[in-house]
Amino acid sequence: MCGVDENLFICWPLGSYSGNKSANMSGLQCLATENIWFDKQRYDEAERRFYEGVNGPSSPQQQSSSHGGGDQELVSRMKSLELENQTLHKVVQEMRAALQKLESRVVMLEKSPAAAAVPCAKAAPVQAAPVKQVKVENGDDDDDDDIDLFGSDDDDEEATRLKQERLDAYAAKKAKKPALIAKSSIILDVKPWDDETDMAQLEQCVRSVQMDGLLWGASKLVPVGYGIKKLQINCVVEDDKVGTDILEEEITKFEDFVQSVDVAAFNKI
Repeated sequence: MCGVDENLFICWPLGSYSGNKSANMSGLQCLATENIWFDKQRYDEAERRFYEGVNGPSSPQQQSSSHGGGDQELVSRMKSLELENQTLHKVVQEMRAALQKLESRVVMLEKSPAAAAVPCAKAAPVQAAPVKQVKVENGDDDDDDDIDLFGSDDDDEEATRLKQERLDAYAAKKAKKPALIAKSSIILDVKPWDDETDMAQLEQCVRSVQMDGLLWGASKLVPVGYGIKKLQINCVVEDDKVGTDILEEEITKFEDFVQSVDVAAFNKI
């Protein structure tokens, strides 16, 4: 092996061909004797052994993994598709079996009403029970007199008496029951003439109105404006005895205090 320095060879100065002919010939002779490129296989083998010593020997499966990786994935996918296909076949078979059972049951149900109707049509008609005839023997005249075909007058009188007693008891019970009295709750607005009106005296005048079926309740003063207040008073009346017209007429009689009376609210109780 010739120890030619490649960098030195590259850095040689370029000169005329005649001046460097001897130097070029010596370099070519060295390259001719160099056999590193002809022994490349031996160097590759040495490199492989070096890496095997560092990483360990490579198995045949690892060597073929790069080539057969795609094939293994394809095989696994085919196997999964085959399993899925088998499962679908089983499901289809089960559905077919269930459908056949359902069809057979429907056919049996369609046939059963017709089969049940035939015995009913062939059944013998029900015969009516024989009526026993009672023979009336002719007896004496005394026996005929004892039989009362139309009943006696005493029974009619007793039934009428019982009916009348029940009607009287019902009427007495109804009379004792208290009758429902219809009542109403009324709120009245009593307005004075001006702000100088004595509202306490006005309220006394309103409450002085007394009649059967009238009961006065709570009251209050509600501002209207400009210092004037109105009296708002509540009362409970019996509808059959007291009406709003009578109340308004009686309250407006106090002309010195009352200007007007209005119904603010009217509710049935």
